[in-house]
Amino acid sequence: MTKKDAAGARLDQVDDAALLGAAQVRELAERLEVRPTKQWGQNFVVDANTVRKIVRVAGVGPKDVVVEVGPGLGSLTLALLPVVRHVTAVEVDPRLAGALEETVRTLQPENADKLRLVAADALTVTKLPGPDPTALVANLPYNISVPVVLSFLQHFPSLERVLVMVQLEVAERLAARPGSKVYGVPSLKAAWYADVELAGRVGRNVFWPAPNVDSGLVSLRRRKPPKTTASREDVFRCIDAAFLQRRKSLRAALASWAGSADGAEQALVAAGIDPRTRGEQLDITAFARIAEARPVGVEAAEPRPRRRGQSS
Repeated sequence: MTKKDAAGARLDQVDDAALLGAAQVRELAERLEVRPTKQWGQNFVVDANTVRKIVRVAGVGPKDVVVEVGPGLGSLTLALLPVVRHVTAVEVDPRLAGALEETVRTLQPENADKLRLVAADALTVTKLPGPDPTALVANLPYNISVPVVLSFLQHFPSLERVLVMVQLEVAERLAARPGSKVYGVPSLKAAWYADVELAGRVGRNVFWPAPNVDSGLVSLRRRKPPKTTASREDVFRCIDAAFLQRRKSLRAALASWAGSADGAEQALVAAGIDPRTRGEQLDITAFARIAEARPVGVEAAEPRPRRRGQSS
């Protein structure tokens, strides 16, 4: 039996009464006087089969320490706890954070000791209490999904895998391959850390309130970054510069980054890349070669800051 099959078997043994259904989610939200807000992108999962699917696709098991970002009312948390060693839940909403432990004690008292709550904004988290996490499993608000995934992969090298449910468009961007219309900055930066795949689609009717968009599951399995003498920061600056003007050739798009158009051409030729190429045609290994070949003594211009949650 594979790890994924074993997780599925343990989940199938969890009675629906130990999970949250639609009526319980609404009742709990009413009791807490919680009204889902667009500010925090709150759409609560009300379907037990969906959270079972997420845990099954994540492939987590009894040795895993899972970090869950945005547990909300606890739908996914309750599906994770019977399967894994430990769950660290990061929640920014103080009312939800305050109620999660009580919900777990009520519905799964035998698993209450396996939960640790961190009341914080996930975008500011660089350390977590307890054992190092091996997996990130979460239903993420679309407006912070890419920054959260990249931040956790950066700050928690112990993470071996990530399975997140995000807006379908975001999932497709993260998993896009070179040449795709939606391939860009999120695709490349995620590829620095991991092999990325679109792992499924999720309809709107499993959420309350129902969002205006479909959702997708995206799976990331960590691997070593490309071999290069350039730092991650240097490679990411090169990527940002290339996609600020994605319709231009890299010779033109990287001119500020390289100090001049001639400097950009010099770096591209040294990296074995035609200067007329566009950024959307290259994989992460090619960008690492370009960053490594940037002319000596040139300080890369900082790209314009993106708004919180913005992606290319």
